[in-house]
Amino acid sequence: MFNIPLKHSILTILGVLFVFELQAQKVLTMKDAEQTALSNYGSIKAKANQLNSSKAFLTETKTEYLPDVSISAQQDYGTINGQNGPLYGYHGLSVASSGPALGNQNWNAAFGSLYLANVNWDFFSFGRSREKVKVQKTVVSLDETDLAQEQFQHEIRVASTYLNLLAAQQLAKAEQDNLSRSLDLQKVVVARVKNGLNPGVDSSLANAEVSNARIALTNAQQTEQDQGNQLAQYLGIPPQNFLLDSTFVTKAPNNADPQTTLIADDHPLLRYYRNRIGVSDEQAKYYSTFSYPTFSLFGVYQGRGSGFSSGFLTNQNDYTSNYGSGVDPTRYNYLLGVAFIWNITNPFRVHYQVKSQRFTSEQYRDEYNLVGQQLHDQQVLAETRIANALKNYREVPVEVQAATDAYNQKFALYKNGLANIVDFTQALYTLNRAEVDKDIASNNVWQALLYKAAATGDFGIFINNF
Repeated sequence: MFNIPLKHSILTILGVLFVFELQAQKVLTMKDAEQTALSNYGSIKAKANQLNSSKAFLTETKTEYLPDVSISAQQDYGTINGQNGPLYGYHGLSVASSGPALGNQNWNAAFGSLYLANVNWDFFSFGRSREKVKVQKTVVSLDETDLAQEQFQHEIRVASTYLNLLAAQQLAKAEQDNLSRSLDLQKVVVARVKNGLNPGVDSSLANAEVSNARIALTNAQQTEQDQGNQLAQYLGIPPQNFLLDSTFVTKAPNNADPQTTLIADDHPLLRYYRNRIGVSDEQAKYYSTFSYPTFSLFGVYQGRGSGFSSGFLTNQNDYTSNYGSGVDPTRYNYLLGVAFIWNITNPFRVHYQVKSQRFTSEQYRDEYNLVGQQLHDQQVLAETRIANALKNYREVPVEVQAATDAYNQKFALYKNGLANIVDFTQALYTLNRAEVDKDIASNNVWQALLYKAAATGDFGIFINNF
């Protein structure tokens, strides 16, 4: 049996766990990030529920044309001083077919009851119900395009943040490499200063370069953390260290300047703004129907019970306060009718309401035209961005090779006392800048392509271009 020290055992276990963790961490691809974001992000869930609400309300709106059918039962105790004649309360349940109208007030009271069924149907109102359904249909279309444009915008946000995080990770790596080179320089400088081969100020300059490299690394790591936190928010998951697809920093898109098959008006944002106009126009039509009258059919069937007897007109003592006698119906009535209802001042009010809504439609058209112009300008700018990004992508290998050669040359010269530290640190800075340019050159091409996808409304030209 081997006797392994405890310290070595712990280090071995930690090392194995670290290897397993690296192996277990899955690369978060761009497409996986998009799917996760579309499933989890709060604003998309909210707009999906808003759409479901609009669809449910559309179903309710379609049922509003159905007649109102009401039933009622009541049992009362009181006096019956009244007037002869039938009475119907519009849209209400107060049907009264009263008893005798006496010459004098009396306070004789008994139980009574009323049981009725009431039907009321606004069967013709110059298309008001139909227009209301049309308005709600356009609201459903508006909410559908609102959800679609939110999904599109979020796809763009997630992709942009993904690329930003990947660039930040590469910049942090570049700063880490720069720190390593600065530490190597510091070791060489300290050794040469101790041996009297270089002035003591060289060690101070080397120390300053190391401190500067550490600060730059810390800042780069902070940027990486910020972008990682932002990506986690967009994905709707807790913040974590993301392992991203390195494709976006190792090569340019297969087709750096693809052409979209979508027409300009099919941009998700433009479809949303166009549907806003549609809703407003339909509302103006709906409001105009309030200028016209409403025709209604109504019918009532009732049963009544009363503790007052038929001879109560001549003998005011001919009644009973017995509950059972009052609630048992003994008389029945029905009532049928057609009603014509028109508030003749409505046309004056509705005229200005419709006028106001039409101005709102014009406002939405102006906003639609503005967004369309902005998207067109962004497409033009996207072409320029792609062209410039490709120029830099092709040029950066030359910069990196030249900077690497200069660094190696200056490092060799400095170690042999043939160059001063200022020349060497300049070469160090040039190499660091070249590596940063290299790390973001490919990323910038993808960012430019993403900008074109956002401008054209076609996310496929980005996500399907690997």
